[in-house]
Amino acid sequence: MKGFTTKAIHGAPPVKKDVHGSLRMPVYDSVAFEHESAETLQLAFEGRRPAHSYTRISNPTVEDYEQRVRLLSDALAVIAVSSGMAAISNVILALAEAGTNIVTSRSLFGNTYSLFDNTLQPWGLEVRHIDLSDGNALAAAIDENTRAVFLESITNPQLQVVDLKAVAAIAHERGVPVIVDGTVTTSYLFKTKDFGADIEVVSATKYISGGATAVGGLILDHGTFNWRQNPKIAPWVPKFGPAALAMWLRAEVYRNMGACLSPHHAYLHSLGLETLSLRIDKSCQNALTLAHYLEGRKDKIGNVNYPGLPSSASCEIAKRQLERGFGGILTFTLDGKDQCFAFMDSLKLVRRATNINDNKTLILHPSSTIYCEYSPVEKQGMEVSDSLLRLSVGIEDVEDLIEDLEQALAGI
Repeated sequence: MKGFTTKAIHGAPPVKKDVHGSLRMPVYDSVAFEHESAETLQLAFEGRRPAHSYTRISNPTVEDYEQRVRLLSDALAVIAVSSGMAAISNVILALAEAGTNIVTSRSLFGNTYSLFDNTLQPWGLEVRHIDLSDGNALAAAIDENTRAVFLESITNPQLQVVDLKAVAAIAHERGVPVIVDGTVTTSYLFKTKDFGADIEVVSATKYISGGATAVGGLILDHGTFNWRQNPKIAPWVPKFGPAALAMWLRAEVYRNMGACLSPHHAYLHSLGLETLSLRIDKSCQNALTLAHYLEGRKDKIGNVNYPGLPSSASCEIAKRQLERGFGGILTFTLDGKDQCFAFMDSLKLVRRATNINDNKTLILHPSSTIYCEYSPVEKQGMEVSDSLLRLSVGIEDVEDLIEDLEQALAGI
């Protein structure tokens, strides 16, 4: 069995040999593809002949990227989409409908929370927010109309790690699939399939893209759920078996929503995969070092939160679930919004910007940015205070990062 990075670089053997012997899949920046006859074109549209017809449906460069991700994740099927938010919305639209519900946490990325509560609920989807670490609450929240349990592998920015096996056991006992947003871990740190996840969604814009070069998302179907238990997918099971969800997405939701990944972005993400493990290792190593450093500055800093710290409430679960590191995000608190802003403005190396898992270290004040649309009461329920700063740790030399943080702390 080849290692993660070897598979990321070499992928699976190509189905068709490039006529020029290229070592990389070319970028097929073409919308349409010519067919030999009217009949072969018909067969391609009917799904009875493996061929590309229109890039919104499939594309050779995108397909090669999907197969590389499938190889790394051990997923049954992978669908690449235009963004992480597109991945989440496509999956929820495929599984649920008006009158049904999903069960999730309040510890969610701001836009995910907004998608569920402000975009999908008005269309008739009920969203039930509970504490997913409470097994009794989870069991009570699931009923005959529940279509999925949704959680993040490490919540952003709360940095909570939930026992996925425990969640999956309760959900599966009640015939409900588990969806995990694995953006901040990827398959390199966390094989969600091994812990009970049925579907994984990922914002490839983050770690995978290799330095914020391209927006993109991924849907990974692990092929572990019995789709006869979902009324929308059940009719597809006799023909497609475990791949019923992936085929339903390809034939209906994904194709009709038009959230396809561009071939050029697929090419950039494929390049990012080749160095993914190296960058994640460095990012996690830097984050752990900075977390320990910041914990030692209690004279200036309040709470420091990082799953790899013994002081984290999630540390023991994180050790069981995360194979190679605890992620590249940490948070800490200062004395209110004004001090947070003064600290941010004093930084010289760390960049003031949104996004996470860039090669560069980025800092953000979540309350005034990605959660700015929510009321103080709502933010309190999401554990997002005005005193909170989020640090997305990059791959710079950690001594330089400490020096920058030190000089900024000296000014507050």
